[in-house]
Amino acid sequence: MSNIEIAKKLDAKGLSCPLPILKTKKAIMEIAIGEHLEVLSTDPGSVLDFQAWTKATGNELVNSVEDNGIYRYVIKRTK
Repeated sequence: MSNIEIAKKLDAKGLSCPLPILKTKKAIMEIAIGEHLEVLSTDPGSVLDFQAWTKATGNELVNSVEDNGIYRYVIKRTK
């Protein structure tokens, strides 16, 4: 995943649902179509939230990993 250029980073650590998704919705509109947004979250529920949100919005969940309780998502803006 190191070859993906991140256009914007969003730190949503410490926030609970639905705040990570709401902040992501705003942040994704601040980047161009085709660019990538990185989101960091500590909410275990965010895994399913981001899968559902990207499917519902048509954006692409490029990567989703968990490391020591921190969830990292890379989302490609497609619309």
